[in-house]
Amino acid sequence: MADCDILIIGAGPAGLSAAGYAARLGYKAIAIDALSPGGQLLYIDQIENYPGSPSVSGYELAESLEKQAVSFGAEIRFTEALSIKKEGNLFITETSDGPISSLSVIYAAGAHHRKLGCTGEEEYQAKGVSYCATCDGPFFKGGRVAVVGGGDTALTDALYLSKLCSDVYIIHRRTEFRGQKMLEDRVRAKENIHLELGKNVISINGDGKKVTSVTLSDSTELSVDGVFIFVGMEPNSRMLEGFADLDHGFVSSDDHMRTSVPGLFVAGDVRTTPFRQVVTAAGDGAMAAHAADEYIQGI
Repeated sequence: MADCDILIIGAGPAGLSAAGYAARLGYKAIAIDALSPGGQLLYIDQIENYPGSPSVSGYELAESLEKQAVSFGAEIRFTEALSIKKEGNLFITETSDGPISSLSVIYAAGAHHRKLGCTGEEEYQAKGVSYCATCDGPFFKGGRVAVVGGGDTALTDALYLSKLCSDVYIIHRRTEFRGQKMLEDRVRAKENIHLELGKNVISINGDGKKVTSVTLSDSTELSVDGVFIFVGMEPNSRMLEGFADLDHGFVSSDDHMRTSVPGLFVAGDVRTTPFRQVVTAAGDGAMAAHAADEYIQGI
């Protein structure tokens, strides 16, 4: 007898959506996450492109998704998934609180922030180096900060920081941004946001206690109090290495979220997909729950 019908690993927008849909279908669904429900949502200040919500904070949306999933009967547990195996028709997922058996698994573990790998990044992490503007931005109120990256997250968080800080420097290795044109226009219109395009960060410098400056590839040294790094994400897929097919670390799947392992489905940022947004993650979760339903009905 399995502990649950469908185990969802990860409680970001993909995992919470999957949990809600699975529970609403009448299955015993458990979503597990080592951290608070919401995943990357908790690092986003404002979301303006989620359907039906003109503007909502990441925290508010995460809370809403969690409440909805629980209202449908899903259970959320705070524990870390460590390994997974399949014995017959049962999946056994080892967690920090012991094993959980299930008929199906939806893997929605998301992704984590990619590191720059430059001198000083590790040394000054939590001493001025951050990967979350909404978490740490208020510590730099009135100060000068650098934002590294050129995608939607970098542009959005630079706009957020411009409300708090006297000066925000966006450092991007390309001469053109990769983010939405609307966000770029807003950034360019802000007088206290300064663009350093076509440049890389060579080193993050400090006095041993806090960040004091960054050195760029053209030898420019910018005096800053903090550095916010947004240069992409790395999939949290190590647990599936040797168990399911991966493509450059991302979990391979078809349009039904089916992986190479029957009964194992994937959803959200951790899977191979051309577009990573909150709305697509939620859609993945819904499709994965539907596919898991079909799979369980057939075993």
